[in-house]
Amino acid sequence: MKKTVFTQYDLSPASQIQFEITELSRLFAESGSHPYEVHIHSFYQIIWFKKGTGVHYVDFKEYPATDNTMFFISPGQIHYFEENCRAEGIVIHFNESFLSDEGSSENVFLKYNVFNAFDAAPYYHIRREDADKLAFLVREMEEETHNEELFAHKDLLKYLIKMMLIYVQRTGERGNGLPLCIHNAANRTFVRFRQMLEHHYRSMHTVKEYANHLNVSTKTLTNCVYESSRSTPLALINERIVLEAKRQLLHSSLKVKEIAFQLGFEDPSYFVKFFKRHTGCLPADFREQ
Repeated sequence: MKKTVFTQYDLSPASQIQFEITELSRLFAESGSHPYEVHIHSFYQIIWFKKGTGVHYVDFKEYPATDNTMFFISPGQIHYFEENCRAEGIVIHFNESFLSDEGSSENVFLKYNVFNAFDAAPYYHIRREDADKLAFLVREMEEETHNEELFAHKDLLKYLIKMMLIYVQRTGERGNGLPLCIHNAANRTFVRFRQMLEHHYRSMHTVKEYANHLNVSTKTLTNCVYESSRSTPLALINERIVLEAKRQLLHSSLKVKEIAFQLGFEDPSYFVKFFKRHTGCLPADFREQ
């Protein structure tokens, strides 16, 4: 059985709809040292720094927590805040049922471009002129949390979340990474590749496998990924595997060979060489550091 090395936070089982919204300053004030300690969530999290200073660490990288930045944290992402981080804003928690990756390209874009985009910065800058519309949606969410007995309570919260993500996708400025457009065929293929990679990185390690599942040629996939990210499919596949290996090395007490098998490596020694080639250190050394 997997043993947790640092804390995983879950939504309260008492909450039937698995949705929470609170002031960011209140969260910092009432959570003690928890925000400053390395942790993960089993749920999705939106953190809107309306006013902020300090640093937010996400998956081994540091990002500025400055005025009008909005972070999108997916389940399993490792994150924490610098101890001198000070902020005013909103934090929203919700479970997987609030996000769908089925039925439309729009849904896939919201789930695998705003969220689950490990190859890009996990935050957007919110322009001052757009903040009022997002603040209106937040007020609607806060009001709806008191309407548990009313018709379609959870559905309305889902629509409000989706409206917020749509608006951020339309108007937000990503911290880094190329802006993607749903009307661009290469961008659509790239986000579908992100979707498939998130589901299959443990079992599929070659560009050809992903191209076959996406029903395109390896050349087409390579061109779409490069146009959208200035990277290659193989580089992103390897990057996602390495990221998960790092998470497991820090978050679990699994042996290196067990992590190797989980990530689809039949030969643990090959996994060790793979990890060192991409990080410059052995898995055991990374865990100790």
